[in-house]
Amino acid sequence: MTRPLIGVTGRRWPAKALGEFVPKAMMGITFDLHFSDYPRSIALAGGLPVELTRDADVEQMVAHLDGLVLSGGADVEPSRYGAEPHEDLGQTEPDRDVWELALYAAARRKGIPVLAICRGFQLVNVAHGGSLNQHVELDDGAGHPQWDVDGRSATHDIDSVPDTIVASLVGEHASVNSLHHQTVQQLGGGLVASAFAPDGVIEGIETTDGEVVAVQWHPELLEAPDPTFRWLVESASAK
Repeated sequence: MTRPLIGVTGRRWPAKALGEFVPKAMMGITFDLHFSDYPRSIALAGGLPVELTRDADVEQMVAHLDGLVLSGGADVEPSRYGAEPHEDLGQTEPDRDVWELALYAAARRKGIPVLAICRGFQLVNVAHGGSLNQHVELDDGAGHPQWDVDGRSATHDIDSVPDTIVASLVGEHASVNSLHHQTVQQLGGGLVASAFAPDGVIEGIETTDGEVVAVQWHPELLEAPDPTFRWLVESASAK
């Protein structure tokens, strides 16, 4: 059986971010960054991962894909949901916002499954007209975020909502990692909250048509093959 082709988004940074690893003559160019745990998780779940570039037509790329992963990264630009920037807003990448929103829209039009992670989770909410809390205090006492803990460790619990896709994947209770700087404020239209942290923070959302699953944690860093990636690959195969 043909393995489904799953596209993964990434970041674009100036080469100078690599410091001494880049010759001076190349400091002015850019490079695309894809953390290897995303494609590895797709492959372990049975899919064929492909790292996407923003230098190709979005519609033509999505036409070849069977599924899409919106990966983690920088904060979403607040103007995308009609807000002024918070004084503690993290790094933003407006060009990436434009690119990934276009990819998401194209994936929705084609009807392929989407798995959105951390920043991707937040981007999906914004794409559906929702808003974000722009800054979560490090010492909020609720475990968001946990930058001083190995991201491959599950550090806080979540409760899933019965009869949701997330509940079918991780069970009623699960332990996850916590590496996010922002949270959902107002839930977007056509979305349902499918998991919560003990303090009420939304940790999972999904579309009412069952074609999009988004999680606030980083499943690609947890034990593999992760159930969310298995869902993506199995859904893509079924399509």
